[in-house]
Parts: sequence; structure tokens; C-alpha cells
Amino acid sequence: MIAAALTGFATAFSLILAIGAQNAFVLRQGILRQHVLVLCLICALSDAVLIVAGVAGFGWIVQQNPAFPQIMAAGGAVFLLGYGALRFRAAWRGGFDPATEVVARGLAGVVATALALTWLNPHVYLDTLGLIGAVSTRFPDIAEKQAFAAGAVASSFVFFFSLGYGARLLAPVMRSATAWRVLDTGIGLVMWLIAAGLIREVV
Repeated sequence: MIAAALTGFATAFSLILAIGAQNAFVLRQGILRQHVLVLCLICALSDAVLIVAGVAGFGWIVQQNPAFPQIMAAGGAVFLLGYGALRFRAAWRGGFDPATEVVARGLAGVVATALALTWLNPHVYLDTLGLIGAVSTRFPDIAEKQAFAAGAVASSFVFFFSLGYGARLLAPVMRSATAWRVLDTGIGLVMWLIAAGLIREVV
């Protein structure tokens, strides 16, 4: 049981660790200290749903619908290109004021962006429904499979809450407009690079 839980934790953590669109957004909002709790809950709970589905053998949906990955890739690429463009525009305009940003982006905007970055990202389905689901087959016993899923879900909660609330440690560094320009440019590049990868998958 413990071995299965640790395997699930390590597997999920290694997959989430890479900086992607979702992580970059959590990092930015964490620095702003804006709706961090809600954002982390959305990301972690979304992962939990997909992890449980993957461990339960939900991956057959992809097999039954071969076009599903391409559809998700196209939708995700469009969204990431748009969001990346917004970050480039913010970096170009400069003059960033965290207080103004908090007013401009309310809870609804943060929730909508978090849901889009999570559910329009086909790599999330590959990692959870595909890879985590595949690794879970090492544990045919139901109890061990449940422990594996619990470990993977716990990993997601630990990661996102650590990232969201740990990001505020960077707040003193992010007091200048130049620092925010660098961060927004970096996030824009991440978004567009991921979008380019998704477009290659579609074509």
C-alpha cells in the first residue's frame, strides 16, 4: 500500500513539475497574491478528477475517439496563442501595477483562465488518463490501485499549493516594472512554445 502510494506521488509529481502554461499562471497569480486558494483548488481538483479517471481505466475514450487528441490540441493551441499575446502586450506596455491588475482581473477571470489552461491542454489528458493510468496497471490489487491514485492526487495538491503560496517569496523581487516585463515575456514564450508543439501535433 505504501509503495503504491509513493509510486503514485512520485509519478504525478514528476509529470507536473515541468513548467507549463498552467504552472506559469499559478506562479504569476501567486506572486500577485490574487485568488490563490481558489486557483490552487481548481488545478488540484481538476487533476484529481483526471487521475482517478485514468487509474479507473478511462483512457479507452481516446481509443474510441481517435480525433479527440487533435481536437483538444487545436483548441488548446488557440487559447495559448491568445493568452501568450496578452502577456507579450503587457510586457510591451510596461507600467505594471499589481493593484490595478487585481482590479482588472476578478475572480471570474482567474477561474475561467485556470479552467481553460487545465481542460484545454491535451498534455494534461496524456499525463493523467494516459501515463498515470498506464503506471497504475502495475498494481492489479484494488486497494493498491486506490493507494496509487491517492498518492498521485496528494502530489497534485502538494505541488500546486506549494507553487501558489511559495511564489509570494518572489514578491520583493517583483516590485519593479522591469521584473514584471521579464516575467510576462517569459510566460508569453512558454505559452507560444507549448502552442507551437500542439500545432505540430495537429498538422
